[in-house]
Amino acid sequence: MGHTKFLNSLAVIIAPALLLSVQGLAAESLSDNALVRALQQGGRVIVMRHAKSPHASPTKDIAAPGNIRLERQLDETGRITAAAMGDAIRRLNIPIAGVFSSPTYRALETVRRAKFPNPRVCTELGNAGHGMREASGDESQWLKRQVMRWPERGNAVFVTHSPNIKAAFPQFAEGMGSGEALVLEKDDHGGIKLLKRIKIEKWPALGGE
Repeated sequence: MGHTKFLNSLAVIIAPALLLSVQGLAAESLSDNALVRALQQGGRVIVMRHAKSPHASPTKDIAAPGNIRLERQLDETGRITAAAMGDAIRRLNIPIAGVFSSPTYRALETVRRAKFPNPRVCTELGNAGHGMREASGDESQWLKRQVMRWPERGNAVFVTHSPNIKAAFPQFAEGMGSGEALVLEKDDHGGIKLLKRIKIEKWPALGGE
């Protein structure tokens, strides 16, 4: 391979990586107040992993009321942080236009503890009993399509699982923790832009700058 061809090939490999790095840096540098203002304006999408839950399913004697299938459920940290997130969103007057949830108990419990209004259960946001295994292409494509139906008013919230988020948004979702969220918006080219990543325990501190 000639010198010029080698440099051109190297540019093709490096340029997308640099672009993603710049996008990630820009998203992380966004101030908390700027994030709040953007969400108050609406038109954004919050894609979050369910709040913290143990990897083991509960036994019947410690299962939460309503967890009749003995699915994984939130632990105390998960319950507290989900409730605090919802309280912060209401305190900050962040409008929620639609809520979409995985059918798993831990995702629905996250929605319930946060007191998100009128959730719609979507099987495509579930994990099909696969735990932390990689999500299917159909699930990730469905999530990307739904996210790109940007709400005209308010913000949409999707509560799902780490494999689904990683498969749909690999450029943004590496190492997401329990309850962590991607705040997404439309870019200037009709695509998706990461506005900010926010851990679930950080929501109560928003608006305090």
